[in-house]
Amino acid sequence: MTLFPKLDMRQGQQLVMTPQLQQAIKLLQLTNLELAEFVEEQLKENPFLERDESERAPQRGDGVVEKQADEPHEKELNIKEAPAEATAVVEDYEHMSGDSSPAEMQQAPSSGEGLSATDWSNSATASRSGGEDFDPHANLTREKSLPEFLIEQLHLATTDAADLMTGAFLIDLIDEAGYLRTTTDQVADQLGLSEPEVEKVISLIQSFEPAGVGARGLAECLAIQLREKGRLSEVMQRLLDNIDLLGSADLVKLRKKIGTDDENLRALIAEIRSLTPKPGLAFGHMDVQIVVPDVFVHQADDGGWKVELNSETLPRVIANQKYFAKLSSSCAVDEDKSYLKEQIANANWLVKSLDQRAKTILRVAMELVRQQDAFFIHGVRYLKPLNLKAVANAIEMHESTVSRVTSNKYLSTPRGVFEMKYFFTASIGTTAGGQSHSAEAVRQRIKELIDAETIDAVLSDDRLVEILKEENINIARRTVAKYREALRIPSSVQRRRLLRQAF
Repeated sequence: MTLFPKLDMRQGQQLVMTPQLQQAIKLLQLTNLELAEFVEEQLKENPFLERDESERAPQRGDGVVEKQADEPHEKELNIKEAPAEATAVVEDYEHMSGDSSPAEMQQAPSSGEGLSATDWSNSATASRSGGEDFDPHANLTREKSLPEFLIEQLHLATTDAADLMTGAFLIDLIDEAGYLRTTTDQVADQLGLSEPEVEKVISLIQSFEPAGVGARGLAECLAIQLREKGRLSEVMQRLLDNIDLLGSADLVKLRKKIGTDDENLRALIAEIRSLTPKPGLAFGHMDVQIVVPDVFVHQADDGGWKVELNSETLPRVIANQKYFAKLSSSCAVDEDKSYLKEQIANANWLVKSLDQRAKTILRVAMELVRQQDAFFIHGVRYLKPLNLKAVANAIEMHESTVSRVTSNKYLSTPRGVFEMKYFFTASIGTTAGGQSHSAEAVRQRIKELIDAETIDAVLSDDRLVEILKEENINIARRTVAKYREALRIPSSVQRRRLLRQAF
């Protein structure tokens, strides 16, 4: 067989991901904060991209979805997109502002005998706006963090340079709860010191306030607090050495371990409960990130549901066509014209992509509300099994698109703020056929049954399976145990001990 080169023509199809298409897909899965950062970068890079400062016209949707009559627990669902209220919010804020205009300040009454309340208000306003000696940052207050508080005590406790350096390194390793999450040998290897030198500085930090800080475990934290109170006896130390038995409520075994009677054991446990297991939480901690919902769901006057986008999370940008026409008409170099055309095309595409992203989020949210309207009316018990394919088929989109849209997007509903992914739950079959149950609804039912149990009727996992089967829920025992552990509910044996201890 002879090998030789030749030309061959073939016809085929393939999907080409253009940069614009990749950008549109990327925008779908961005959170509102990430989207704001991305748009800010584009505003800096693209000369034709500008913020849209004009008032946004009210946008209303007229989609009406009717539910079938064979579902008696669901209402007819009327989903509409409500108008944005950003302008009204700004006007209300300006109306509430206490600052006076210069004309109002000149008309304020004055008296030579003294200043009235109005004069004092105007003086404060003038000081805020134009005082040279006024420093707004000097009047800001915040909680002192735990590391700052410990560093201050470290400099008061010692002046040795090596101890200050070692102490600062150890304080940086202390978490928000006040625990030192490392070992002595690890710190010694990192700093090139001996273990006794490191242990000396750890003991120094453990003498600081709050009591118990710098401990390497719960038992050591409680021992430090008891030692400061003069309550660390030999029996108490034995109890701390077996603190895991106290956590599992195995009081019989604990009493044998420490060698005491029931009355003394109760006194020791009461002493333990008066201590602080996480002393560092009394100080400033990291700010909690507040979830900003992307979509609002309100109940309409006709009994349906009104779905609207959160206009505060939607960047408003436009492509400046007039500026492009002005520059392109005065540009004679072909390379410059090509650059201008590329930038205006990118600006137009971004505006279009942002608009398409908002519409896609709204369509998915509307379908979620339509599918799970029983949840909004009756609660978690009526949450239906739902997957991405069902939503994608209903709105004629691909499953990957729905997955990207629902990632890190939140709905604000009358029942709270939920991530869109929350409404996609697995299905659990029934014992007699019919409509399956949502896994989230089954978890909620297990929690309700356990919350209602008494000391004489603690439900085992097998008993929970029997009760759920009586309610037409076909579930295995291992699944009940998995759901119970996911809810952080102890076993029936541990719950019985806790109930006996409470009584």
